Amino acid sequence: MDENLAIIEKGAVAVKEKQILEVGKADEILKRYTSGNIMEGKGRVVMPGLINTHTHAAMVYFRGIADDLPLTEWLNNHIWPAENKWLSPEFISDAIELACLEMLKGGITTYNDMYFFEDAAGEAAKRIGMRAVLGSGILDFPSVSAKTTDEYLDNAERFVHNWKGDELITPCIAPHALYTCGTETLKKSKAMAGKLDVPLHIHLAETRWEVEEIKLRYKMRPVEYLADLGFLDETVLAAHCIWLEDNEIELLAKHKVGVSHCMESNLKLASGFAPVATMLAAGVKVTFGTDGAASNNDLNILSEMSTTAKVHKALSNNPTVLDAKTIVLMATRWGAEVLGLGRKVGSLEKGKIADVISINLAKPHLTPIYNIYSHIVYAAMASDVDFVMVNGKIVINNGRLLTADETEILFKAQQWCEKIRNS
Repeated sequence: MDENLAIIEKGAVAVKEKQILEVGKADEILKRYTSGNIMEGKGRVVMPGLINTHTHAAMVYFRGIADDLPLTEWLNNHIWPAENKWLSPEFISDAIELACLEMLKGGITTYNDMYFFEDAAGEAAKRIGMRAVLGSGILDFPSVSAKTTDEYLDNAERFVHNWKGDELITPCIAPHALYTCGTETLKKSKAMAGKLDVPLHIHLAETRWEVEEIKLRYKMRPVEYLADLGFLDETVLAAHCIWLEDNEIELLAKHKVGVSHCMESNLKLASGFAPVATMLAAGVKVTFGTDGAASNNDLNILSEMSTTAKVHKALSNNPTVLDAKTIVLMATRWGAEVLGLGRKVGSLEKGKIADVISINLAKPHLTPIYNIYSHIVYAAMASDVDFVMVNGKIVINNGRLLTADETEILFKAQQWCEKIRNS
């Protein structure tokens, strides 16, 4: 997934500590390097780890708790009450272990989160060995994590100071949305992100209701309003971006805002169809997010890739839209770039950090092979991923997690489920 989208037949990746030393033909690599740990790649595709650019990872513990509802009812009547009752550092820590297990086993090596008690999330993700951009959520109303806007902002600033410079965890400022954060909160969030030199993560134009609400409040559409505030630039990752007009797409492109497209969550909540083909044509970098497992209901980027490619072909009545190469690019290098990690990860290139996965192609549904990009997008499943390396460390081998006890993670999840169900 380099600039040339090179495919190397019978290739190899040489890794020392956390860095990629070289990528090339296997026979040439083996002449130059020796190693006590050579991982067999026959019958596999080796590629950069997938990147999930928008999720609420700890919501895996609310998977299936309230389905088949509109977004506002789902949030107001079910999710926010459940969060206020159950969220705690212990809940987050245990839930993040399950989320990381699910994502790693599906080939995701980096995720971009927006949630609460993110110190606990950071510790759990590091313990498992996963790369994460973690956004400390900011709201203008009280929750279990803060009572006032100033307290949310103080929590966010403290979180950034705690984690800035960590090799796996990148802290982020995450004002929830335009309808939950007022003008001053958005301005303060932007100023803080600039001062601390960290990314911004926000929901944007997710529902028709949101657009009408922002127009009513500010006499502008959502993207126009953020542009007027000076909020938009290349440090911003905007999730969803469904209800956009052409001038808003032009503003996103002009300000180099990254977009996270959450196809399956949007479908399930009937939020609408983001104009992905139009955004791409305008030069907006669109990437993939799963959203939280309470609205998806899984954390599976391979599934998002396949669904997105097919749905947007149908919507545009054009089978050439969102071709397989573009889809894989959106899931890897572009995902890294919109999170500010493009110099580190997102492609297999000399000097980059070794976030590497392999997909076992010796499966009936992956045989025969004519085009590897098509196979990855239209045929591969999360269960086909058999090897995952993050930061040069092997975390999944032969489909099993090496950094923690899978059985214990699942057992803790079931215990939390019983508590929540019985309440």
